[in-house]
Amino acid sequence: MGNMKHESLRGLSIPKIGFGAWRIGGDSSPNHSLDSKSLTALRSALEVGYTHFDTAERYADGHSEKLIGEAVRGSGKKRESLFITSKVTPSHLKYDDVLNACENSLRRLNMDYIDLYLIHWPGTGTKYEETFRALNKLVRDGKVKHLGVSNFNLKLLKQAQELSETPILTNQVPFSVSDRSYVNNGMLEYCQQNDILFTAYSPVDEGNLRSNKTLESIAKAHNATVFQIALAWVISHPRVITIPMSFNPQHIKENFDAAEIELTKEEIDLLTEK
Repeated sequence: MGNMKHESLRGLSIPKIGFGAWRIGGDSSPNHSLDSKSLTALRSALEVGYTHFDTAERYADGHSEKLIGEAVRGSGKKRESLFITSKVTPSHLKYDDVLNACENSLRRLNMDYIDLYLIHWPGTGTKYEETFRALNKLVRDGKVKHLGVSNFNLKLLKQAQELSETPILTNQVPFSVSDRSYVNNGMLEYCQQNDILFTAYSPVDEGNLRSNKTLESIAKAHNATVFQIALAWVISHPRVITIPMSFNPQHIKENFDAAEIELTKEEIDLLTEK
């Protein structure tokens, strides 16, 4: 069954469920003993039909990007059919450092452009004018198609909107049944009102989702897992997409299929009240 759930904005159609590549290839440094497990996960994701892959120069110190490039080349999928997100790390937010970081990411991915390039975290004492001068240049030069941010608060997001020559596409933040911090601080509503995608990371608390009676009964009603219900709840929100991660091919498929689960309004409200 094809994943038909997308968010359409700014001429783009972006899947509600993408593949997060954190821990692919290692944690903060490359771990080559994970290579075959990582490639198996990426290949399963490509076969199942994922088209959005989210990585960062920080992930396994660039090794995650390398493995994505390798899996994509081996898949025979056309580059244009995929949506690749990567991120520049907070220590690389000076003008030249941004340009170098992007070049290095492109080299590791073995691609000519990145669809979406994010500032991974705010940097202390960052001069965002300088950062965005570089990011805007990357867009003008065709090396990056869209810009976004991650882990930004409202004040910083508004500053990014002012400094970016192209519309900020997303703010990527934690969001799950158990983590509503970016709903409570007004971020979700702001993104929805300003046509900014709200990208939820850790949508099942990195696999540590705590089950409860509500989740279990809804899962039973849909013949689904509690993880699938938790994902379906996250993406039931307008303008919200998410990027779950798994090494397990069965879970990778289950995560992808969660986009097809139609929760009732009552079920959504029950989970929202949790």
